[in-house]
Amino acid sequence: MRIQKIVLPMAVSAVSLALSGNVLAETWKMAIGDAAGGTQYELGKTFAELIEEKTGGDVTVDLFPNGQLGSEQDTVNNASMGLVDLSIVAINNITPFSPTVGVLTLPYVIQGAEDAKLLTQGEIGEELAENTIRDAGVRLLGWAYSGCRRLTNSARPVAEPGDLDGLVIRVPKNEIMISAYQSWGVNPNPLAWSETFTALQQGVVDGQDNPYITIDAMKFYEVQDYVTDSCYVFSLEPLIIGEGQFQSLSPELQAAVLEAGQEATEHSYSYLLESEEAIKQRLVEEHGMEIVEPANDEQKWIELATGIWPDFYDSIGGKEKLDEVLATLGREPAPEQ
Repeated sequence: MRIQKIVLPMAVSAVSLALSGNVLAETWKMAIGDAAGGTQYELGKTFAELIEEKTGGDVTVDLFPNGQLGSEQDTVNNASMGLVDLSIVAINNITPFSPTVGVLTLPYVIQGAEDAKLLTQGEIGEELAENTIRDAGVRLLGWAYSGCRRLTNSARPVAEPGDLDGLVIRVPKNEIMISAYQSWGVNPNPLAWSETFTALQQGVVDGQDNPYITIDAMKFYEVQDYVTDSCYVFSLEPLIIGEGQFQSLSPELQAAVLEAGQEATEHSYSYLLESEEAIKQRLVEEHGMEIVEPANDEQKWIELATGIWPDFYDSIGGKEKLDEVLATLGREPAPEQ
């Protein structure tokens, strides 16, 4: 079912691009895991507007939010095989296909938006993008910056790891994130994103973690009462295209796609900075959520979770790769294995 078609008036200055040697218009399908209103959707909508403008209407994009074209991991596979044109997925759903990307999901490596931008827009990001083409057959066109993942739950305020005792927490099916919770004494419940709201609603799980923007967009405030203002992982959500499809495009259209992805990425970063604080305030004032500060500046959380880093050195490309990331951020090398 077609959900939304982004249609803009043709810009007078736009240059019409020939597609595969002809001028037939194309409509691409974009899979989006989150609902409208989140940063994934904002990135997708912006890309769609930009690519239509840049191609003079030769390319339009239909957006399919809420996982309507399949789970995020499924759409990575489908993009690589040319079954879906574009997809926006949480970075942890790229990691199973291209493990070196996991360096960006290690707990407490990225500690804020500036760190995220520095890594994704620099040499580290370029290398990971090349690895993803090689390993997964998909090309990273852009990034949605969603913010720090905040723990929510329906049971009680959680300020330190010990407060999690007895709670069942949903996590993505991602080994690094599962291990982080295990370091805090929790045996988390890995669930697909499409199952999460229902599981919270029915009490199958007590909590989950996601950025404020996602908590708001997915209406988790309807089934969650408490938010821990934590930042163990920064949520990055790349926009991908199958490498086979990308290579089939004309050089002019390839350039337009890359340009639109970069501009949409820049918009996503600004969107996060401009909107997150207001959303956080709305969750409290309009939806009654209670925000809890982690005890002792999150030090116990950090101490336990960073202890898992050595377990993943091999999968991310070695300790030296993590050290390169930390050096880029102006921080000390990682501990030895």
